[in-house]
Amino acid sequence: MDGNSSDLIHYHAPRTRSGAIRWLFAELDVPHDLKLMNLAKGDHKTPEFLGINPMGKVPTVVHKGVVITEAPAICAYLADAFPAAGLAPATDDPARGRYFRALFFYSGCVEPAAGDRALKREPGPSSQVGYGTFESMIEGLKDIIGSGPYILGERFTAADVMLGAGVGYLSDFGLLPKDPVFSSYVARVRARPTYARTTAEEETLLAKLAAE
Repeated sequence: MDGNSSDLIHYHAPRTRSGAIRWLFAELDVPHDLKLMNLAKGDHKTPEFLGINPMGKVPTVVHKGVVITEAPAICAYLADAFPAAGLAPATDDPARGRYFRALFFYSGCVEPAAGDRALKREPGPSSQVGYGTFESMIEGLKDIIGSGPYILGERFTAADVMLGAGVGYLSDFGLLPKDPVFSSYVARVRARPTYARTTAEEETLLAKLAAE
């Protein structure tokens, strides 16, 4: 739920990578301030916001004065900061390794590989590319998703928010090969009530920005 809590602020623009963090907040169910950014009007390039995030990008979260950027880092940080939601394994849980691998695999391997493929960019020798090859990225992604229902089996975590949002987006635009491992996983994570609620709220936010 959104609330009036200046201790926790989410700078957000609809239909960006920040959508995953909106979904995460729905799963956390913690009060926070939502700062809606109108990218068309340059809200993200104002001196005020650049003083918070010099990259001028969303998502950006500020918690008790601490600035956190990059969606996987925000997911990891907030899941640990609000453990009551149960979205992260404990620090002494061996599952934390698989959890972190999944969290960062999307931004470190999946998105760069899919981006190169979509833009028809030659990535260079596999030994010099973080994701290796597109094909090896796909195999790694299948291994991380596993047999489900979620990345850690029956347990839904912040890693499913990050990877579920990303795999869903890329699948919608045909940037990942059609595969039942991907389609069934996306269907499962999107079946969560929090996802449906967040999607509906995003449309409301878009309408609000359009009316400005």
